[in-house]
Amino acid sequence: MVSSLSLQRMGHPDEIALAITFLASPAASYVTGAVLDAHGGYNA
Repeated sequence: MVSSLSLQRMGHPDEIALAITFLASPAASYVTGAVLDAHGGYNA
C-alpha cells in the first residue's frame, strides 16, 4: 500500500493531529465547508 502513496510513506499520528489542531484553532475561523484531505496522496 505504501507504494501507492505519493509521499511513499505512511502518515504519523502527529501529522494528522496538526491538521485537526489547525481546524480547531482560531486560525481556521474563516474556513467553512471545506474538505481537508490528509491521506498522503492516496487516491482510491
